[in-house]
Amino acid sequence: MANGILKKLPEDLVFLILLTFPVKCLMRFKCISKAWSMLIQSTTFINRHANRKTNTKDEFILFKRAIKDEEEEFINILSFFSGHNDVLNPLFPDIDVSYMTSKCDCAFNPLIGPCDGLIALTDSIITIILNPATRNFRVLPPSPFGCPKGYHRSVEGVGFGLDTISNYYKVVRISEVYCEEADGYPGPKDSKIDVCDLSTDSWRELDHVQLPSIYWVPCSGMLYKEMVHWFATTDIMVILCFDMSTEMFHNMKMPDTCSRITHELYYGLVILCESFTLIGYSNPISSIDPVEDKMHIWVMMEYGVSESWIMTYTIEPLSIESPLAVWKNHILLLQSRRGLLISYDLHSGDAKELSLHGFPDSLSVKVYKECLTSIPEGGEYSTKVQKF
Repeated sequence: MANGILKKLPEDLVFLILLTFPVKCLMRFKCISKAWSMLIQSTTFINRHANRKTNTKDEFILFKRAIKDEEEEFINILSFFSGHNDVLNPLFPDIDVSYMTSKCDCAFNPLIGPCDGLIALTDSIITIILNPATRNFRVLPPSPFGCPKGYHRSVEGVGFGLDTISNYYKVVRISEVYCEEADGYPGPKDSKIDVCDLSTDSWRELDHVQLPSIYWVPCSGMLYKEMVHWFATTDIMVILCFDMSTEMFHNMKMPDTCSRITHELYYGLVILCESFTLIGYSNPISSIDPVEDKMHIWVMMEYGVSESWIMTYTIEPLSIESPLAVWKNHILLLQSRRGLLISYDLHSGDAKELSLHGFPDSLSVKVYKECLTSIPEGGEYSTKVQKF
């Protein structure tokens, strides 16, 4: 009956009414009529729905973890949650994505994004683009670029975002190519940059790019203001930035007290209250004095201006492996050294162990808002978009 009433309403009013519905309902509404299906799948509607007014109650969580099977291989699992009253409630059954990812390593298997509701799951070979709200995914072709015999190519950083000039999505990978010396240590390293255009699934290498060494930590590769950010080392620690549109790199300074290269401190990048944020924490295997074991949170008040870093929080030790994400603008999601997911409330100072866990160092979390964004279908010979 309600559907019959909606069909009689003016098209503009139907458009505005449909904007108020969540993605799950809209996916069902596509079956009502061809006109509704075309409307809901239109670029105009998708963009308006993505930009509608929302709040932190509309945030969802994609959780990745690894467990070991009887053959001592890693099983990678994705879980989807809504979070009302600070409690994580499952949205769908867990998804085993082991067949799409490496089974021999769980550390470098991060979630990257989100960008317009799309998230990338990647390892050193395979990249999967998925929309957790529509439950669509597509596997990208592997990069064709290798290295000469006797050399090694190691992927050190991955990014995912939108080229707003050409209006297509890209995956960027930073690799280091080096030869192995007789003493077992790597020789001189050369930076290689691969970029994949998702509209055609074509990979290309950027020419003659020499970068500082990537300092890989779990909470990096973050997209903010159309830039992807990693940590890197020159003579000091810096944040390496990559513009997804111009494909240019530049270095951003960290706070003075964080720029010294040390094995006792690690760093992570998150978005806190829509601001670019740096978290400094103790190296999980360091022997730092417990009195000095604190987590410091720095917010960049004006993005790109290194003088605008302000330390906003100092947190007593939580014995964490790494930070993961910020939820509801005041809850830090952290990975414990035992592989547990921990929440820390910046307002109250309360820390909780959530009932989610995995193999130590395997956890990855992305907080996202539901979007109808379609996964680009690629070229003629690309793999097809599929359903979880």
